[in-house]
Amino acid sequence: MLADAQRGAPAALEAVFDATYAQLRRIAGSLMRRERPGHTLQPTELVHDAWLKLVDQSRVVWTDRAHFLNIAGRAMRQVLVDHARRRGARKRLDGVERVTFNDEAGHGAAATFEVLALHEALERFTALDARAAHVVEARVFGGMTTQEVAHVLNVSTRTVELDWTVARRWLARELRASADGR
Repeated sequence: MLADAQRGAPAALEAVFDATYAQLRRIAGSLMRRERPGHTLQPTELVHDAWLKLVDQSRVVWTDRAHFLNIAGRAMRQVLVDHARRRGARKRLDGVERVTFNDEAGHGAAATFEVLALHEALERFTALDARAAHVVEARVFGGMTTQEVAHVLNVSTRTVELDWTVARRWLARELRASADGR
């Protein structure tokens, strides 16, 4: 079904959307609960915008449901970052978009950061440890479990847990420094 959907078969696209919509909506709802109150983007809109990105790409082949959800999480991240950039261009730091980086996707205390600051820090971290950055993206933006990330990356759950711990610490330090103006 995924292969047919990627080839653009309308019935297959509809079947994939129907089969994954509830989970995509749950992920979007979780992401939106982490955003500031009064955010103008709604979970349904986030799912639909991410879906448009998913069906518009041709470079990535969805191998299974977990891989599809991982790519969907990346698309949701792109939608949130694009939205924050557009809003930031209009408001210039007045009511910036924020996201919570917390235990819902792993271990540790909750912390709230600008979506763009998290995105930029994650981009810098990718240059240091691409796999660990992918773990963060899958957990925070894709709502994936440790087991799902391990499956997608073809590594052990222990490796994912270690990557998650290292990445969270590095990102928290970077985001604190960024918020302090360093």
